[in-house]
Amino acid sequence: MKKQFLHTSSLKYWTVALVFWITIPSMQSQETSQEPWPEIKNTTKPWTRWWWMGNAIDEANIKTSLVEMSKAGLGGVEIQPIYGVKGTEQNYLDYLSPEWLQMLDKTISIADSLDMQVDMTLGTGWPYGGPQVTQEYAATKLVIDTLKIKKGEKINTHLLATNTKDRPYAKLIHVLAFGAHGAYIDLTPTLEDNVLKWKAKGSDYTIYVVYEGKTGQQVKRAAPGGQGFTVDHYSQAAFTSYVKPFNAAFENHAKHLRSIFNDSYEVYHTDFTPDFFSTFEKRRGYDLKPHIPLLLDKNDRQESNRVKSDYRQTLSDLLLTQFDRPWTKWANEKGFKTRLQAHGSPGNLIDMYASADIPECETFGSMPFDIKGFRREKEDIRQGDADPVMLKFSSSAAHISGKPLTSSETFTWLRDHFKTALSQCKPEAEDLMLNGVNHIFLHGSTYSPESAAWPGWKFYASVNFNVNNTIWEDAPELFSYIARCQAMLQSGKPDNETLLYWPIYDVWDEYHNGSLFFQFKIHSLEEWLQGTNFYNTTQKLMKKGYGVDFISDAFIEKATVSDGLIVLPGGTYKSLVLPDCRNMPLATLRKLIDLKKQGASIIFEGLPESVPGFYQYEKRNRELAQMISDNSQETTPTKNLVDSLAAAQIFPETLVETGLKFIRRDVNGAKVYFLVNHTSEDINTFIPLQGSAEEVLILDPLTKAYGKAVIKKEEALTLVKVAIPSGGSLFLKTGETTIPEWPYYQNLEKGYPINGKWQLSFLKGGPTLPPNSTLNTLESWTLLGKQAEGFSGTAKYEIEFDAPDIEADNWRLQFDDVRESAKVWLNDTYMGTLWSAPFALNIGKLNKGKNRLTIEVTNLPANRIRAKELRGEEWKIFHEINMVDKDYQKFDATQWKPMPSGLLGKVLLVPLKHNN
Repeated sequence: MKKQFLHTSSLKYWTVALVFWITIPSMQSQETSQEPWPEIKNTTKPWTRWWWMGNAIDEANIKTSLVEMSKAGLGGVEIQPIYGVKGTEQNYLDYLSPEWLQMLDKTISIADSLDMQVDMTLGTGWPYGGPQVTQEYAATKLVIDTLKIKKGEKINTHLLATNTKDRPYAKLIHVLAFGAHGAYIDLTPTLEDNVLKWKAKGSDYTIYVVYEGKTGQQVKRAAPGGQGFTVDHYSQAAFTSYVKPFNAAFENHAKHLRSIFNDSYEVYHTDFTPDFFSTFEKRRGYDLKPHIPLLLDKNDRQESNRVKSDYRQTLSDLLLTQFDRPWTKWANEKGFKTRLQAHGSPGNLIDMYASADIPECETFGSMPFDIKGFRREKEDIRQGDADPVMLKFSSSAAHISGKPLTSSETFTWLRDHFKTALSQCKPEAEDLMLNGVNHIFLHGSTYSPESAAWPGWKFYASVNFNVNNTIWEDAPELFSYIARCQAMLQSGKPDNETLLYWPIYDVWDEYHNGSLFFQFKIHSLEEWLQGTNFYNTTQKLMKKGYGVDFISDAFIEKATVSDGLIVLPGGTYKSLVLPDCRNMPLATLRKLIDLKKQGASIIFEGLPESVPGFYQYEKRNRELAQMISDNSQETTPTKNLVDSLAAAQIFPETLVETGLKFIRRDVNGAKVYFLVNHTSEDINTFIPLQGSAEEVLILDPLTKAYGKAVIKKEEALTLVKVAIPSGGSLFLKTGETTIPEWPYYQNLEKGYPINGKWQLSFLKGGPTLPPNSTLNTLESWTLLGKQAEGFSGTAKYEIEFDAPDIEADNWRLQFDDVRESAKVWLNDTYMGTLWSAPFALNIGKLNKGKNRLTIEVTNLPANRIRAKELRGEEWKIFHEINMVDKDYQKFDATQWKPMPSGLLGKVLLVPLKHNN
């Protein structure tokens, strides 16, 4: 199949030799009685994390803020109380105080009146902790000292933790002696008031003195009334104690709160809990104490690593069963849902995410995109962590467990402060949605009273989506785009056909520098994800066009088979792929063989070599080998994964060969495709869809336009005529429809630059409005003088032009560069807003003779903050971290160069004719 691409260079101002199809319909949406777009609800709209600085809040400003958010198109807020603003201490409200709870209720009531909803974190700052956390229930760590005792030597000493920082909290729990030839003596019963009296007989001994220690970690960025120790996340007793203040508070408050939120796991150095040893023995089948030397072994050896693997698995079990699941059960009993960021935890991410009602991933930093005109200046970004494979852990957990929503903390540190454009947000959000996210949370918005001087109150890691940021002028366009996409992506059910096993035991079995506490963090993917067989197989399948969800051992155990399909709580799958792995539990392999014998397609890329863990591992390894031998027909590794998938009637969506990214859903048997072009080329061709469809509907989430596609049939495929510019996106939906045809256009021979004098006037912004100007060429308004250089806000460009003497069915208005967004009127009729690549829109017919173009352009707030700091005006008035840049260094805008602003380069009129 021949690929056709639109090259921008062939368009610029001169004769266009290449014929192509334009899919930038008029920004005016079609209105018919057969509206194909799903209803927009508050859950389909984007939400935002809402920082309450110092809890210095009042009803009037809460209402003002929520009204602004609602008008802009946000569907809800997540309340996150944090540290305060200097000089406002008299307005602080203590967290969970009667006054604070009253403000919470008013917030929920106001939001409800605006058809918005409210979530809140169960604490202040992060992670969970606060004044109610006693030393007993604070985050705990294992502290072990060693004593060397010579044969015949006597010891008579009061045992204290060697590290003086541990002494105030360290509780002595075991004293264990290890001698030659495996000699082991538990000396704990001999202790009297922590005094050890003992004589080494028969050999030299190493004594391990085991303490239950405390990390001492406090809540980070805590709000007034929320300071205190971080809670022990491995203890249900600690959790039960932790929620006591919330039990009392929620008896009469927060009645219509939607969800409780738990941020990414940033509980540091916590690798123990008071019941750890007994839990370990119960779950792993052996007493850990006699194997402490192996646990603490600093060498990378098999037996030591096996014990460490068991230890890490036990931490995972404790976090899941003693905290995460009780947390969701507790919230559900109060009528709340839960949202959980499981990443960063030491646990099995799939099971952790699935324990919540709404699994949530996050992005941090900026990802690269090949989109034409996409800006990613090195000085303004930090490298992003939004690896598609990592993102799929949360959505996979939602899909296999039957949770309809997957959320994401979105745009954290997308650019340095005041430098994030709407156009830079769009592809980041699209990558999330392409990997299963359908409930985006902005990171975020800071509560800021109207009395606060510009730029208002600001959280240090946030884009700050509110009225103090100039991008708020056109942010409703981004929000409505996300809302339309999410309305489609919340419809029906996921349509991934292939499951891929995550062999977490291979990660737990690694040495990891001897650390017992290993975190599955998004910031260190190279330590546990990238480069693994699992990662490589995932990438291979995704790049070929297969829809994949991940599965854990626990969910394999839940699987059944019906008519050859693998049935999980969240739906059915056609196949399960096992990437080549070293370690697999006997129970998992046994269940896989059983599923295959029942008719499921179970595909092994390789066979496990060992069982995980230490307990009787040699005996269990023999059982593993015997099981594989006895079931050789079921366990024979595939020679060709693609062929094996085809045998299971799983075929890739070869549309990816054009460079398009996609995700697919099933809506009552109809297939819905979200297609995104993040390549540098415009894609204009017939793309293949798997299966035979009688008709296909095209929907443009940018403009809300829709129409019936031109299609062709080719064997088992449906070929759909599309044109998606670099940076563009479309939805396709199969099924019969009676709506009008999609308007395809092709360029006529010429593009016509709009020349003449542009009238430039500044409408709103600050610090003051620069004087009006007349421009012969379009270049950055920062070149017009110091006043314009330091201005951030909205300016109006106006020009009259003569319509080119050519007949056209439509005209395309195309811009070289827009900094950063622009509302467009033609002859006083609103055409739409340009805020993302490509900066172009179809404007319909031109008047014969004179036409008037009016464009209101809004730039970023960076130039204004730079000018403010150059004048020596202080605005960084926040407690704790105050304000840092993207690299967590002191924020200093005086070092910046002015950012180009306004219309830059040519504005081109391209004549179009129908090409249906």
